[in-house]
Amino acid sequence: MTRRVSALEAEHRALGAGLDDWNGMDVPWSYASSSEEEHDAVREAAGLFDVSGLKKIWITGPDALAVVDRIATREMSKVYKGKSTYCPLLTDEGTICDDNIIFHIDDNKYLYVHGSGQSAARLEEAVQGKNAEVRFDDELHDISLQGPAALGVLNARTPVDLEELKYFHQLETTLFDRKVIISRTGYSGERGYEIFPDQNDVVHLWQSILDAGQSDGVMACSFNCLDKIRIEAALLFYPYDMTEANTPWEMGLGWSISRKKADFMGREALFAAEGKEKVKFGGVSCTSTTEVLEAGAKLLLNGEEVGVVNSPAYSHRMKKSLALVHLRPDVAEGTVLQLRGEEQSHDVTVEPVPFQDPKKTRTHA
Repeated sequence: MTRRVSALEAEHRALGAGLDDWNGMDVPWSYASSSEEEHDAVREAAGLFDVSGLKKIWITGPDALAVVDRIATREMSKVYKGKSTYCPLLTDEGTICDDNIIFHIDDNKYLYVHGSGQSAARLEEAVQGKNAEVRFDDELHDISLQGPAALGVLNARTPVDLEELKYFHQLETTLFDRKVIISRTGYSGERGYEIFPDQNDVVHLWQSILDAGQSDGVMACSFNCLDKIRIEAALLFYPYDMTEANTPWEMGLGWSISRKKADFMGREALFAAEGKEKVKFGGVSCTSTTEVLEAGAKLLLNGEEVGVVNSPAYSHRMKKSLALVHLRPDVAEGTVLQLRGEEQSHDVTVEPVPFQDPKKTRTHA
């Protein structure tokens, strides 16, 4: 496979980035700044991320709605122009093989953004026999400004009023005199915005945002920071927190399933699996260590295995080690479990998730 390259790679190197692969693209897992400093910036000011490693696919043509409606678990006829929606992507067995956000950009025009799963193959199935085109677009980049200062930094540099842009809505406009799509979405647990520019404009936008936000504490943030903040916010990451072994019911994604929708890929198997959950998605914390808990460590209750650690991180802001986990469905919040890894042994407590801002007041502000 041809290596994907972000047009911002030189910018990342100038910031001291440690680059490594995600989804076929070298991304900045670290910068010269510490991930703790970046973490503070997101929660107190704003952090700028290059998330161009996400794959962007245009779905266009007279049958574009039929294609996205076939693949989506939501009723796409209700997702009007200027709105977007999150969906798990299902196998024919009703399990999760990717997730996505589908943006309704214009009449007969959708933007489908996804990670490292099976979206491309499933879209090829969905478009068969339809009068529509499915086109991968790596020239379209994606940068994300997340945090309480994001609105102020962006709103003064665009002709639209971003204060009025609702959660999971987007618009086409200009930012720093460059054409963009701005979406009120993100992966942080904060009010934030994803910005989709052409590759020829993304360096100008990146530099302009950092310059404009410098006095407010805005800084470039790495994927190590992104992982911490999304774990605090209990945001799922395929294929770590959810895999083809899991149904949306097990992952707490029942809210993303349109029950009245007559047909979509994997629907029959999905509803047949409801009520037969083998695991549930949850979180644990540990205050007795500053270590990151071991991914893959077993969780025991009275010596019996009842769960596994999937995505761990140490939160210096919350002063505890956190992890997103799979648990046996009957394990209650507040239960103390024993974590047993290859090199670790700790008591951990089952917590409600999200760990940070459980009512999501910051995201929905």
